[in-house]
Amino acid sequence: MFYVIYPLLWLLSLLPLKVLYAFSTPLYFLIYRVVGYRKKVVRQNLQNSFPELSASQRRKIEKNFYRFFADLLLEIVKLVHISNKELLQRVKFVNVEDFFECCRQGKYPILMLGHYGNWEWILAISLLMPENTGAFTVYKRLKNKKFDQFMKTLREKRGAIVVEKHNLARSMIRWAKEGKFGAYGFIADQSPSGKNVRNWTTFLHQPTAVLPGAEELARKFNYPVFYARVSRPKRGHYCCQILTIAMEPQKTPDNEISQRFMQLLEEDIMAHPELWLWTHRRWKIKPPGNEVSNNN
Repeated sequence: MFYVIYPLLWLLSLLPLKVLYAFSTPLYFLIYRVVGYRKKVVRQNLQNSFPELSASQRRKIEKNFYRFFADLLLEIVKLVHISNKELLQRVKFVNVEDFFECCRQGKYPILMLGHYGNWEWILAISLLMPENTGAFTVYKRLKNKKFDQFMKTLREKRGAIVVEKHNLARSMIRWAKEGKFGAYGFIADQSPSGKNVRNWTTFLHQPTAVLPGAEELARKFNYPVFYARVSRPKRGHYCCQILTIAMEPQKTPDNEISQRFMQLLEEDIMAHPELWLWTHRRWKIKPPGNEVSNNN
């Protein structure tokens, strides 16, 4: 299947983005109307997250999400051939000096972000990293080996260093010993595995298990933590504002960093819910007795 799809993606990526967007409406119709890709998951997530809204209001968010999702898929395809210059024209980074200064000082800042907006384009920050510093991107391996390699290649194309999460701790220690300075990027809104559930919070009106990895590593090594606040001023353009979560994580109470991340992400979702990945099964894990512990 990959060898059938990839040549088509390669050819599509040659088109200017404004032309590529012409495929967005038929792609939306295919995904939403014909296939109904994870429509039940999306509807259940929206119902639980926005119980105060009417069914028609939630349906409007649903349709807007699938329209954005179609755009997002095409924007990811465009990464195959988009130039660095055009990418940086389409993704603006603001309030980055404290983050970059931590990189220059060898403090290995951690940047937490969600599946919000175009998280793949946000990796363009690797093109702006200070001299002699790198962008280390943490990822979870995809089941399909060919598509996993395809996404890994796209992420490394802009100079990012991709590391699988199971090798992360060893890699962090090795790079520190070798004097490889840089920043770590974590997509931190995924559902943790059952064995890793220790803390809970209330997120979008629901008891939500906290993914512990970013905070645990930040506290272990005392690496500063930042949040990538993403907005979409217009189609094909994004803005990423870097907000400080904790400069000295070891001085913060347990779970505070994760709580702050979830709070900031929730603010962004409430502002523009169509930009979050509602197809993700974020709430697979339920708390014992359906009660929230160790939160807010």
